[in-house]
This record gives sequence, C-alpha cells and structure tokens, in this order.
Amino acid sequence: MQIIIKTDWCKSCGICAAFCPTGALSVEPGEKARATDVEACTGCGLCERLCPDLAIEIIKVEVSI
Repeated sequence: MQIIIKTDWCKSCGICAAFCPTGALSVEPGEKARATDVEACTGCGLCERLCPDLAIEIIKVEVSI
C-alpha cells in the first residue's frame, strides 16, 4: 500500500487514526496525520472515506516477485 497524506489539506482532526483498524496512521496533538506503520495498512480505505478534508489517498501497489 501507499498512503498519501496531503498535509496542507489535513486539519489534524484525528478521524483517520481513530478509525484505522490496524493503527497504521497517527495524529499527535498539534501535528498533521502521518503514516506510522505502512506495512500494517490493509487498504480498507476507511481513512480515505472518512477524512472530512479529503486529505488521504490509499493506492494499492502491485508487487511482482
């Protein structure tokens, strides 16, 4: 997964981190949202759908072995 956070759009509400089922995102007080554990992201898209500022985009990246 690739998690794109448009920090200039983020208003630090914390909704993305609160609803992330794997804890892949965090928002510290006074800070913007950030991906703290990209490997944990399952691509469920909750953060992307629930962000009131449309600041998050989840891109599923195909990995060839």
